[in-house]
Amino acid sequence: MLTTLKRIVQEVNQIPVLDDALSCLANRLIEALKVDSCSIYLADYEQQYFMLVATQGLAKAAVGQVSIGFSEGLVGLIGQREEPLNISDAQRHPRFKHYPEVQEDNYHAFLGAPIIHQRKVLGVLTLQQQHKRRFSEDEEAFLVTLAMQLAVEIANAKARGSINLLQENIPKYWQKSLKGVPGSSGLASGVGYLQNIMMSIHSHVPKRSKNQQVQVQNYRQAVKQTQADMAVLSERMQGEVPDDVRAIFQLYYHLLDANSLGRDVEKEIKAGWDAPTSLKMVVESYIRQFQAMNDPYMRERAVDVEDMGNRVLANILGITADKSVKREIPEHCILIAEEVTAVMLAEFPNEKLMGIVSMRGSNNSHAAIMARAMGVPAVMGLSNIPIALLNEKEILLDGYTGDVIVSPNVTIRHEFDQLVLEEQLLSERIHSEDTLPAVTTDNCEIRLFTNAGLSLETEKNDNPHSDGVGLFRTEIPFMMRERFPTEHEQVELYRGLLEAEPNKPFTMRTLDVGGDKPLPYFPISEENPFLGWRGIRLTLDHPEIFLVQIRAMLRASIGLENLNIMLPMITSVSEVSEAKRLIRQAFYEVEEEAREQGESLHMPKIGVMLEVPAVLYQLPQLSKIVDFFSVGSNDLTQYLLAVDRNNARVANLYDSYHPAVLSALHTIAKHSDLLQVPVTVCGELAGEPGGVVLLLAMGYRKLSMNNHNLLKVKWIVRNIHRGNAEQLLAKVLTLNNPQDVREEINLYLESVGLGGLVRAGI
Repeated sequence: MLTTLKRIVQEVNQIPVLDDALSCLANRLIEALKVDSCSIYLADYEQQYFMLVATQGLAKAAVGQVSIGFSEGLVGLIGQREEPLNISDAQRHPRFKHYPEVQEDNYHAFLGAPIIHQRKVLGVLTLQQQHKRRFSEDEEAFLVTLAMQLAVEIANAKARGSINLLQENIPKYWQKSLKGVPGSSGLASGVGYLQNIMMSIHSHVPKRSKNQQVQVQNYRQAVKQTQADMAVLSERMQGEVPDDVRAIFQLYYHLLDANSLGRDVEKEIKAGWDAPTSLKMVVESYIRQFQAMNDPYMRERAVDVEDMGNRVLANILGITADKSVKREIPEHCILIAEEVTAVMLAEFPNEKLMGIVSMRGSNNSHAAIMARAMGVPAVMGLSNIPIALLNEKEILLDGYTGDVIVSPNVTIRHEFDQLVLEEQLLSERIHSEDTLPAVTTDNCEIRLFTNAGLSLETEKNDNPHSDGVGLFRTEIPFMMRERFPTEHEQVELYRGLLEAEPNKPFTMRTLDVGGDKPLPYFPISEENPFLGWRGIRLTLDHPEIFLVQIRAMLRASIGLENLNIMLPMITSVSEVSEAKRLIRQAFYEVEEEAREQGESLHMPKIGVMLEVPAVLYQLPQLSKIVDFFSVGSNDLTQYLLAVDRNNARVANLYDSYHPAVLSALHTIAKHSDLLQVPVTVCGELAGEPGGVVLLLAMGYRKLSMNNHNLLKVKWIVRNIHRGNAEQLLAKVLTLNNPQDVREEINLYLESVGLGGLVRAGI
């Protein structure tokens, strides 16, 4: 059964048109399970019905014509119950509804399973038999398993269809958007740009073409070029490899023959596909045939067929031997990537970067944090479509909602441009008050700091509007090198930062790598890196790394008094004690050096990150040995909710407005006040409009955020009343889910004229 399941799924997944894939699925299921009928229904949530889209056994004329309401018939019952239904005589079931068009009068046995993707019913898969019987447990388990795997393909196909993959002209009345996770607020429009596209048969996106003659000519020229390439390679291999190994080139020549591969490819071109797509469809069919052979040697030839197909594809597209495509960056660019990295953004020309779409990541992945630090709108977790599909397409990106509109029509584009204009006007209003203090309407002063260090190439670490640096991520300079930076290199970097604004506090976090921040020259292989060797755990295990960094910080601060040192990923008092012991050791060494040079060294304040839930229960003990706390709301949320913040599949579960997270933050604020330990929030929540209001109401008076958000936060502070914020907090702390919390926050922001900070438009 498992082998059959894999074969069916593989074959269906490689068919580019959803209707054809589902029709193939119905046929294969009838063959595999020896049933009389198999049908697939897909959900239409706008019309509230399931549409029959493929069948083998029912009337073909009913496909695309018969719809079953969400509350009607056995199909509707499966959708409502979200579980399989196994009946020996369907026509006697009270929910059975007769549809004469499908011609199922002779069928009695019925088995159906819902097709569910991310908690949403996408459709129903059914089997029917003429004689009365109950399907076996194995058959039911097989169908449920297949439905689960089919759900991903249908979700992907729906995403592809939403940008009208197979049509050249998008109707004016029809426009849909792709849905991702909001990563960085703002609006952007531009042309999709994918760096160094790697082309292959499997990743190629199918396209239609009306010009059959040109496509056939392109294919034939590519075949001739590939044959010439093969001749050169075969000649080069002569004398270097055995003749039986060189014989593989004979397979290439045979497959490239006009009466073999060529005949099938040109048949697909005449069916309306372009040459690359026709090649893809035929080569993938050949690969499946080879993989299904009993002879192990012949099965291995599937790899050669794929390689040959990739070579022909490269020649059709006119790209390089490594199958990568390098193009000029458009003036207004939406950067498309599987995952945005610090290096990628550092190397990208900022003047051309309008927005970012990252296939992986969530709202608080580092890609999203970097985008917010740069003030670039971003959408994350757009994982249901092939990445190449967005390349060179006009894109409208809404970082507030996570919507990505591809190839917009004139009306949509005009409406979007109007929203962009309104956003610019709001930005001008915010900047007009940039010199005014961060004081609420009832005279409560809030100190605003900046988070820095995500990208030294794109961030300015000095900000005249901030009260200092609340978090400097020292790991980025480590990640941008091919080796550990020397103490001298670190001293030069840190000294420049500390001297920029010597009268403002500057908090440096010690090396925090591991998890989603690996060092290329110090790889860490772990099954669960977020619960593994990272942060203070790594540096305490390698005191030589920790001491060099601490010495560099201290040497950079000679003659200055603005350095604070912060320890990440703290889970116990003993970790802080050990770290402080090493810091004192480094301090005495550097102090002696400074004294010999006639300089003075000031002992920096030592603080800890509150980001692991364990420390919430050790605040009294920690308060006795540290000078300040700093809440890392990103990791605190991740660990409280047991959600990997970089995993798009569970991104909807990661939410800093979760009641448990808000309760934890409230507890930290109250205990810090009682213990008289200064506390700052340096996670992304401190830069969100709703987060600012709630944190202020909880009692936080120090917030640290990226430079780009600082003036927005100041604007928020200046437009709220502490009493009203406390009333909002009291209300949201009684709510049970993050969605309700967000609704209450957004209503409040709208009521005080701050709605334009959480949605597009003034």
